[in-house]
Amino acid sequence: MRMLCAATLIAEFIVLGLAGLVAMALTDVPTGVLWAVCGTAMVVSLLLCGMLNRRAAVPVGWALQIGLIASGVLVPAMFLLGGLFAVLWWAAIHYGREIDAIKAARAAEG
Repeated sequence: MRMLCAATLIAEFIVLGLAGLVAMALTDVPTGVLWAVCGTAMVVSLLLCGMLNRRAAVPVGWALQIGLIASGVLVPAMFLLGGLFAVLWWAAIHYGREIDAIKAARAAEG
């Protein structure tokens, strides 16, 4: 699960940085507000990569996804982007756990 979640968070970090640049050019949102939102989400996604072994990582990841969807109030395109990342986060958790279970079963066999 950690690998899929970490890959999702790194992709999220990159896309958020690029989305911030695009939003600067296409919206009337002040640059400081825009980078406070994008920058905070980028920092949280990187810090979350380091704490994926902890029990709180999944709820914090969900909070990040909900925050991204809520940032659609400032930049409407974030409703779609946040929703896409929420689905990707769910898939990383769901399929990551399945992969972990398969790996554990194979390790137990031999």
